[in-house]
Amino acid sequence: MTAAVPDAKPEPKGFAQLFAFPFVIGLSTALGFAPVKVPYLIIVPLAVWIVCITRTSSLKYASLSSFAFGLGMFLAGVSWVYVSMHVYGQMPMPLAVIATVLFAAYLALFPALAGFITAWLRKRSGLSLAWVVLLIAPAAWTGGEWLRAWLFTGFPWLMIGYSQVPIGWLGGFAPLTGVFGIGWLLVLQAGLIVLAWRAWRQSIRQSLLLLSVCIGIVVASWVLGRIDWSQPVGGPVKVALLQGNIPQDRKWLAEVRAATLAQYQRMIEVSDARLIVLPETAMPMFFDQVPADYLATLSAAAKQHNASILLGTVERTAADGAFDYYNSLVVVGEGAGQQYRKSHLVPFGEYIPTGFGWILSILKIPLTDFARGDVQQKPLAVAGQQLAANICYEDGFGNEIIRTLPDATMLVNVSNVAWFGRSWAADQHFQMSQMRSLETSRWMLRATNTGVTGAIDERGRAVVVLPQHQAGTATVTAQGRTGLTPYARWGDWPVLIGLAIVFSLCIAGFPRSRSLRERGETR
Repeated sequence: MTAAVPDAKPEPKGFAQLFAFPFVIGLSTALGFAPVKVPYLIIVPLAVWIVCITRTSSLKYASLSSFAFGLGMFLAGVSWVYVSMHVYGQMPMPLAVIATVLFAAYLALFPALAGFITAWLRKRSGLSLAWVVLLIAPAAWTGGEWLRAWLFTGFPWLMIGYSQVPIGWLGGFAPLTGVFGIGWLLVLQAGLIVLAWRAWRQSIRQSLLLLSVCIGIVVASWVLGRIDWSQPVGGPVKVALLQGNIPQDRKWLAEVRAATLAQYQRMIEVSDARLIVLPETAMPMFFDQVPADYLATLSAAAKQHNASILLGTVERTAADGAFDYYNSLVVVGEGAGQQYRKSHLVPFGEYIPTGFGWILSILKIPLTDFARGDVQQKPLAVAGQQLAANICYEDGFGNEIIRTLPDATMLVNVSNVAWFGRSWAADQHFQMSQMRSLETSRWMLRATNTGVTGAIDERGRAVVVLPQHQAGTATVTAQGRTGLTPYARWGDWPVLIGLAIVFSLCIAGFPRSRSLRERGETR
């Protein structure tokens, strides 16, 4: 394999080669994710990234070009944080722009780390360029993504594996490896394509062999996608998912509370579903402040159809003379008395990290001092099913969603992405939910304030979706499932063990002498 791979060229010079080109290529990666969803627009930038970091052995070039790539990727993909800070958080526009760029720059540090590690391990191990492309680069990128999803409570947005649901060619691996394993395989495929392209002039046979491996991975995904990883349990359940479309800048105003309560009451009373789900913080007040007669009216409406209502609300409990606040999902009607309290909070949105209290004087965001719910919470027993509840971006963390399996027969997410206006955030969030359905082989029920509200089946397919930014109810007949996928059983551990093996072998110099000898023989 090493014969057709040329040695690294001298370090490229100039701003265009070092920064501008990888930055522009990084921008294009956003098109591979929702809402555009063109999966091959992920593999091409990844192949270019591999070329950039392997064209020289320079640590500086590999790191800077990878940082530029990541900066373009995140500025294009998650610049919607500007909307929450400036439009709804009332941060002055110049500060919001600076904060958005700094946030993207922070996220770009992880691709930069992947580029640095690839170049550093290449030098240390003495592996030929082909093995660097196929062994080190995929592991380095995957390790960077995992670290980004963990460090400082994690930010799981735009993991490249998400590009493969629902129409990508590697989605079949989700029940086996999860999103990180799919990302690893994507970079591996990009490396195979790079090597095949390099080898084409010298050895067409070798090039075709590399491409056949790439195609074999796709075939394996197709085969895995035909497997039924779970089985139906219980009868079908009629579900109503409510989308109130309450403007974020008016949501908490006292003068609109009565209208909000009345709107949700009407939507509940006309539904004959057995399970009715309201969005995150649908109740514009603390749960103990919701009028008792209002809750009694909702309970009466639920009893007509033996139904359960899941209310997104804010609970508060007294502790040592002060209140603890919880972002909660509370059951009304059948199964009343159960609740789920969010445990993975959003930094700066639901709590202020230590040392950043000063930011409260700039951001005008209500309720930034939530308490964390218990990490281990039982599924909600409603409508003859066991629902694993999660709130907001908790469904971005696959290793957390699987905590309630195999007991949970369905997943339910309630969110309020109105914070990000008419940006790509809601579609990207829905795509992450599709990955969770694939990983667990469970239905995901999503009720949001402004979208995307809908239901996803166990194969990650959207069964029903409401138009965004308008009030409505998505009604669907959902099916509970039982059984464990390999990912639900083992989580991210197989990927992490694989990373540890690759990095350990490379750091130990594997197999330095043999690689150097082979490289000398093939020149």
